[in-house]
Order: sequence, then C-alpha cells, then structure tokens
Amino acid sequence: MIQLHNSLTGRKEPLETIEPGKVRMYVCGVTTYDFCHIGHARCYVVFDVVARYLGWRGLEVTLVRNITDIDDKIIERAARNGESMEQLTARFIDAMYQDFDALGIARPDLEPRATEHMDEILDMIRILLDKGHAYRAGNGDVYYRVASFKTYGKLSGKRPEDLRAGARVDVDQAKEDPLDFVLWKAAKPGEPQWDSPWGAGRPGWHIECSAMSTRALGDDFDIHGGGMDLKFPHHENEIAQSCAATGAGFAHYWMHNGFVRVDKEKMSKSLDNFFTIREVLEVFPGEVIRYFVLSSHYRSPLNYTEENLDHARAALDRLYTALRGVTPAVEAEPTVLEEFGRVMDDDFNTAEALAVLQNAAGSLNTARDAGDADRAGALAAAMLEVGTVLGLLRKDPDEWFQAIAGPRPGHATITGHEVEAAISSLDKAGIEARIAARLDARAKKDWAEADRIRDELAAQGIVLEDGAGGTSWKRG
Repeated sequence: MIQLHNSLTGRKEPLETIEPGKVRMYVCGVTTYDFCHIGHARCYVVFDVVARYLGWRGLEVTLVRNITDIDDKIIERAARNGESMEQLTARFIDAMYQDFDALGIARPDLEPRATEHMDEILDMIRILLDKGHAYRAGNGDVYYRVASFKTYGKLSGKRPEDLRAGARVDVDQAKEDPLDFVLWKAAKPGEPQWDSPWGAGRPGWHIECSAMSTRALGDDFDIHGGGMDLKFPHHENEIAQSCAATGAGFAHYWMHNGFVRVDKEKMSKSLDNFFTIREVLEVFPGEVIRYFVLSSHYRSPLNYTEENLDHARAALDRLYTALRGVTPAVEAEPTVLEEFGRVMDDDFNTAEALAVLQNAAGSLNTARDAGDADRAGALAAAMLEVGTVLGLLRKDPDEWFQAIAGPRPGHATITGHEVEAAISSLDKAGIEARIAARLDARAKKDWAEADRIRDELAAQGIVLEDGAGGTSWKRG
C-alpha cells in the first residue's frame, strides 16, 4: 500500500482515496510574472512523478495545476514594463511551457486560470460573508475573519495568539484582526478590475486557489501539493476559506516539497544565487536537471551546486551506457519493478528509486558481459519502464551521447548568471564523416592517419568506441 507523509497530521499514512481507484490531486501553480526558477523545477518535477507513479500503480489520476494570472506582482511588473497584464502573463506562460517541456513535466489534466474563474471566486466570497466568516471593511476591501475559524493554524502548527503577538504595530487599520487576510481588493486607478456586489476590484491571491480547486475537484478531494514556502500562510488560508465556505474537509492529504538551497544557502535574488530554469538549461540538459531533482527525497532540502549536476549527468551516462546496444525484451525483469514499487510506495522515495535503476544497470552490464541476451533484454525493459515513471531515459542511447546540447562534467561552470560552455563545433554529420574517413584509413592499413583522426576527434570531446558491430561515438 502507498504510504505518504501528510503535512496535516505530521505522519505517514496509507493513501485511502475518497473514490476507490481514483485520485483527485491539486498542485498550486506558477504566478506568471517572471521566468520559472529552480525552485519551480523542484516542485513540478516532484508532483509530476507522484502523478505518474500513482497512474503506474493502476489509479486513475486527475491532476489539476492552476495558473495565477492576476496578482499584485503581475500588476506591478506589467506597469513597470509598460505592457498589459494579459501581454505579460501570456509571455511568461509560454516560457513556462518551454521550460517544463525541457524538464519532461507533463501537462496537467486541468489547468484553470484565475481570471477565467471570477464567478466561482465571487460565489465563495459571498458565502463566506453570509456565514459571518468575512466582512467588508471601511476601505472597500473584503477580509476573511480568521477568529471565526477555530482550527486556524492546524496545517502549519502556528498558534493565532502567537501570530498576533508578533504582528506589526502598523498593521492595516481597516482589519478587525491583524491575522485577517484580503478576499477582495477594492479597485485602484489604472489596475485591472471586475465588477462585484462590493464594488469594482480584484481577488486576493488565497481565494483564487480555493475557488479553482473546489470547482475542478469538488469540496473534498484527495491530495493538495505545493512547495514548503506555501504552507503558511497560503495553504493555511486555503483551508480556512474552503472549509468555512463548504463545510467539507477540503484536501485529505497535504504534501510539501522541501526548499532549494545553493551551496547550502537559501536560494534568493538578494544573495545573487538565484537561477532560472532556462539559465541552467544553457549548460545542462533538462533530463540532467530532472535526475538531480529526483536524487533527493522530495521533503528534504535540495542543494543546488554545479558539482551535484555533474554527478547527475555522470549517473545518467551510466544508465544510457548500460542500455546502449541492448534490445529490450517484451517482458520486464519483475524483481526490478517489485523493488521500484517497494521504495516508491514509501512516500515516493525517488532517491532510492534511482538506486534501483543504477543497480539494474549494473546487473544488465553483467548479463551482457556473460552473453545472457535474454536477461539483459529483460533488465533493459525494466529500466525503461521505471524510467518512464520517473520521466527519465527518454532518449535513444546514441542520441543521448551524441547530443551537442549540454556539456559533459568539467566542460562548463556557472558563476552567478554567467554561463561558460565548451561545446564541440562538429555536428553529427561532420563527426560521422570523420569516422568514415578513419575506417577507410584502417581498411588501407594507414594506421597513422586512423590514429590522427581519432586524436583530432578526441581533442574536440568525441570518444570513439570500436566494437564487433562497428564504431560508435559519444561526446566525452
């Protein structure tokens, strides 16, 4: 049985879905005012794998990942750029898809946008007002009344009295309580706005996810996911709003992935250690970034360093090397799949799952060396099946080793936002032409010329491998 760590209870629990055989899952999506960063990569790779694994286990998964396309940061950035909110968000939504595609992150089943669900947002605010969980302030805003929700803080473990004690003295005087948060913001000149019973304005950030998740998945659903940074106040506020409005339990399981650190420091723009996905993709292929993300348990901190990405590249090289030249069997080696299922059933332990892949690669090499083609093929089939669930091993091995994009370990460094990469200027056709010339020289027993061509290619990072089936090559 699948066990997952429930942030709401603080312990591992068996996954028991509301509807047998089906999983309804919501993951907080991107606020589209800038390029996605490595923290986004961590979150969305993690939940992509969770959804893939649940499907592999035979469950019917409905994954919803929203897009926040109306927000203070969006409005501020659009005004600064002199463009409309719609132009800004469209540009960064396109960029998000490009980055996620490179990382092998599948599209969700549903991808609601806040601006397209204004009716649901207004309905939920109206219900909260009617039930006394919200109030209209003198400044025209509508606030959620935190004191009306007796279990506020149950997700984060924070006590309202402690939060009030630490509140700033200059808190907004329009609020009844410093903990109250905005549901509807009164319109300001020049800002996007929608009509409402409380005047023109726009929604607060927290109410958007509550309205979109319940609209897509119902008042009760199985799993709510997101980054640890969203646990408080965003997810805490979602629970308060949704449970108060519907009277239901909202999400039954909460999953939070850990933070990304850079050389053991928290990643932030202020420390100048902030990396966008596309910056890193200039140096490392998307599959390397994905392997790196999965090399730590999702709840643990992930330490971003160039060295760790180099290790991920080398680990993928080992897997592709094992698969090279092996024809996968129809039936996969069952012991590999059983071990993969065992470690992933234990709170989606991708670090151990990668170890299962590496062990299978070692066994495949042994079988091939022993001339056991049947066992090698079964192990290759198992590796590819596990790889599909993890979103890895998506390329043909020769394609992997011959790809120009992404240098090998030791060929590149990242310093701040500068990227330095030494990539061979030879394209595939040029390399294969030089190999053909070398083979011709060898056929003529012109060993000096053959060696010269090998050395010429080696100087440009091209490694030749002579075998019974001919000469193959890879970027070394």
